[in-house]
Amino acid sequence: MTSTDEHGKAQDSGPGGYAAARLHLLTEGERSGPPRRAALSQLTDDWLGELFGAAAGELSGAAPGEPRGVSLVAVGGYGRGELSPRSDLDLLLLHDDADAKDVAALADRLWYPVWDLGLALDHSVRTPAEARRTAGEDLKVQLGLLDARHLAGDRGLTAALRTAVLADWRNQAPRRLPELQELCAERAERQGELQYLLEPDLKEARGGLRDATALRAVAASWLADAPREGLDAARRRLLDVRDALHLTTGRATDRLSLQEQDQVAAELGFLDADTLLRQVYEAARVIAYASDVTWREVGRVLRSRAVRPRLRALLGGGKPVAERSPLAEGVVEQDGEVVLARAARPERDPVLPLRAAAAAAQAGLPLSLHAVRRMAAGARPLPAPWPAEAREQLVTLLGSGRPTVEVWEALEAEGLITRLLPDWERVRCRPQRNAVHVWTVDRHLIETAVRASEFTRRVSRPDLLLVAALLHDIGKGWPGDHSVAGEIIARDVAARIGFDRADVAVLATLVRHHLLLIETATRRDLEDPATVRAVAGAVGTPSTLELLHALTEADALATGPAAWSSWRGSLVADLVRRVSAVLAGDAPEDPETAAPTAEQERLALEAAATGGPVLALRAQTEPPAGETSADPEPLGVELLIAVPDQPGVLPAVAGVLALHRLTVRTAELRALDLPEGVDGSVLLLNWRVAAEYGSLPQATRLRADLVRALDGSLDIAARLAERDAAYPRRRGVVPPPPRVTVHPAASRLATVIEVRAQDAPGLLFRIGSALEDAAVRVRSAHVSTLGSNAVDAFYVTGEKGAPLPEDAASSVARKLEEALKE
Repeated sequence: MTSTDEHGKAQDSGPGGYAAARLHLLTEGERSGPPRRAALSQLTDDWLGELFGAAAGELSGAAPGEPRGVSLVAVGGYGRGELSPRSDLDLLLLHDDADAKDVAALADRLWYPVWDLGLALDHSVRTPAEARRTAGEDLKVQLGLLDARHLAGDRGLTAALRTAVLADWRNQAPRRLPELQELCAERAERQGELQYLLEPDLKEARGGLRDATALRAVAASWLADAPREGLDAARRRLLDVRDALHLTTGRATDRLSLQEQDQVAAELGFLDADTLLRQVYEAARVIAYASDVTWREVGRVLRSRAVRPRLRALLGGGKPVAERSPLAEGVVEQDGEVVLARAARPERDPVLPLRAAAAAAQAGLPLSLHAVRRMAAGARPLPAPWPAEAREQLVTLLGSGRPTVEVWEALEAEGLITRLLPDWERVRCRPQRNAVHVWTVDRHLIETAVRASEFTRRVSRPDLLLVAALLHDIGKGWPGDHSVAGEIIARDVAARIGFDRADVAVLATLVRHHLLLIETATRRDLEDPATVRAVAGAVGTPSTLELLHALTEADALATGPAAWSSWRGSLVADLVRRVSAVLAGDAPEDPETAAPTAEQERLALEAAATGGPVLALRAQTEPPAGETSADPEPLGVELLIAVPDQPGVLPAVAGVLALHRLTVRTAELRALDLPEGVDGSVLLLNWRVAAEYGSLPQATRLRADLVRALDGSLDIAARLAERDAAYPRRRGVVPPPPRVTVHPAASRLATVIEVRAQDAPGLLFRIGSALEDAAVRVRSAHVSTLGSNAVDAFYVTGEKGAPLPEDAASSVARKLEEALKE
């Protein structure tokens, strides 16, 4: 029976003994983190060392010992002694021109036992000269050799290789470090930023373990060094998470996927998956910031080395003095960075951090690490309320565009942001489990300010717009509705940074209602006077509406590509126009009295005459706000359908559009009064649609299928089911169940029923069929899709055109929800 000693070393040195000892080590609960990685490395060292000694002795015919001219070397992560449960064993069999057959036989006796245990092995057999030559040709090989560690055999051979490799690396650093930086940048572009990803790669993403290894390589070059504070702890945290990921999945994976985060969090003793992600994000942020600072320093040193000989020649050999250019009071530019002036006194100037940050962002330059740390260590807290200069510098920083991000991150890395804005702590590194959002909460707020800086010419109070952008989601760190919580926080923060009572009220309104315009425009009937009056009542003044319009667009653009489009922008602009009219004293137009257009009337008369549907397709385009374009972005296609009034129109049209892979963006249904002398009643459907891919179908094909759908000869449900069966969807995270709610006060003309469900082809057809079965009439539909989530609102009435009674509306909602769960 195999057992282990107090150090976890296998007393039985055979493969079975090592496997048993390894399993015991990985499953014992009292040891984890760095101690377990070190113990696993030592256990593996002992096993491989004994394998090497036995194999070398067998081949030479001598007693086991340390043979001359050959050694076994651990490189890469194993060389650093950081074995995770499923890590590869990176091994180099180093020999000094030994007999090729003997070396091959020795390699076989080492590699095969590793493979027999199912362990991943990255191996090579080289002479020192071959190893150095390969390292010179392949940067990844050189990085692995920088962590070379002797395991067994000729120690002198290993030591000589380590010395030579380090010397090569230091001599070649001016050429190899830019190559390494480019490699890191390419990987970041490919893998994304670890601190923002919902399913991050702990190793390859920017701020991950590969970047931490790159920083070690830079330090080994003696050319520059990374800021050390917190770096080792961040790296250990990512290694701990990777260990837990390996143990819970049983696989050698570095991808922290959604379905595994709860298990990994439990393995590490965290409260939940969000806590786990926040720990990962914080570690990644430390490594990413250290990388930025380090590569900046590498660039500065390399530029200095390139310029120095010429300057010395010009100055007669004297040491050049770095030029310093003033930027603001106490702030200067030096060597491409923003540093503090020699006379600056952070301990006497509490506004200095904001002044330096604003100057750096305005100049598009980074804040030097030394300057930030000096301000963090010495700056006094700002009084409450802030002096006017501090508030102005904050607004200047927020309005500086893209450079704001890097400067803000530098302040945050040294704790200055939470010192200025204590409420920031709750949103810092907070994940957003929503496929629409591409940033954490804190980065989204900064990104919104960056986007808002582009709209400052559109508003009369750009300072309020920028501060509202910074605070609009500040309530996401608190339980409940983040807009409600955010309003309370915004009032406190705005007063503390020195805004007067009127401005505090405006900022609170902007934060409380920052989702009002986009949600109303995409989910409510803009023709309904109640909708427009409700928005006008919430906003209050034209100037606040102006700010809210700009904030809405900035927020959506900062959220991600799925949150904004020309179509959404046109709906919001239409709502703003209507609300502006009401705030100016004009009454909103009543849709019941709106006359049909000439085209609508023509289609209605043709439908009444033919007894069948009549269609018209018309593309709609509009250039982005404030721009003129010869090739404007399409907003979609307007589909007008006139059809004799009959049951089943909504599901029939929705089903036909789904079969033709057309996405419905908005849908309105309206009964038209025909001229005197024309019998019958006609429904007019005014829908905006877009093709999922490819070109739009011809109107004649749509009409033919619609005729068949209305007369029952086209089984839409069966056709959609056949298509789903032919193209099954991949399994993913199980979505939450659909939810259907009634909003009784949203309209005086109809009952508003809102559906939130997983978006899927044919969803609108299923909803329409369920509403048809419930014997209600759909007045209009407002379809909104955010990522994989559909949020659709339906204005329904009873048979006589009146809103539904409360009990009837609740019953319809329950039936619809049950139908969507099937």
